[in-house]
Amino acid sequence: MSEQTGSGGLNEYIQHHLLQNTIDLGGFAFHIDTWVVSLVCGLIFIGWFGFYARKATSGVPSKGQAFVEMAMEFVDNQVKDNFHGDRSSITPLAITIFMWVVLMNAMDLLPLDTPGVAIQAVAGAEAAAHTYFRWVPTADLNTTAAMSVVVFFLILYHSIKAKGGFGFGKELLTSPFAAENPVTKAVLMPANLGLNVIEYCVKPVSLAMRLFGNMYGGELVFMLIAGLLGGGLLMFVPGVIFNLAWAIFHILIVLLQAFIFMILSVVYIAGAYESH
Repeated sequence: MSEQTGSGGLNEYIQHHLLQNTIDLGGFAFHIDTWVVSLVCGLIFIGWFGFYARKATSGVPSKGQAFVEMAMEFVDNQVKDNFHGDRSSITPLAITIFMWVVLMNAMDLLPLDTPGVAIQAVAGAEAAAHTYFRWVPTADLNTTAAMSVVVFFLILYHSIKAKGGFGFGKELLTSPFAAENPVTKAVLMPANLGLNVIEYCVKPVSLAMRLFGNMYGGELVFMLIAGLLGGGLLMFVPGVIFNLAWAIFHILIVLLQAFIFMILSVVYIAGAYESH
């Protein structure tokens, strides 16, 4: 940390840590670091909850089982309050979103320079200087956009499931401005369609940008603290204090942003069953 900051300055230090580890895939930059870390976080969630689900007993639960049950009950209560239909498929979706996003967000709490230090220890300083690895998947817009697009298609699926293809199409053309006169109804159709398209498109965009913006901002603060207060032994204690203070506050952001993404996804899907 200190060597990079001292030799290249704060700007170069931050730019180095903002670069992704990519490969060219059909003309597109594929972010390997984002893919690997998000996959590992997903597998951790599946293994963790699956392990305690298989070992669940009706007796006194272990601490691990109690935590899993507490998380499931918390999410199920949130779903119950916002989704008033059959939630047998919605609760699993919600717990998956919540825990996966929590784990990906929590990567921001790990020491920033750990990947660089590990690469330097194995391959030397030169390799570390030319190897990039960002390990906060939700600070990559590709991750949050992909998750939001999935939620968007789920909204469309549940809209068609609830209203049928014809009913959903009719709603797009006849609401929010309704009319009894056929001519007036036809005149209002373009406006209704335009407003509904905007409404549906805004949902995934807001989901993606909210999570990305908060996690990207939090990542930048950690970089600024490390860059400004990581230049030598004199700044070691202030650096630790500031990093610890921001990390404690950031825990709230990690959990809150995961909760917001989860609850808005449930609310949007619930809205698919409602008529204008």
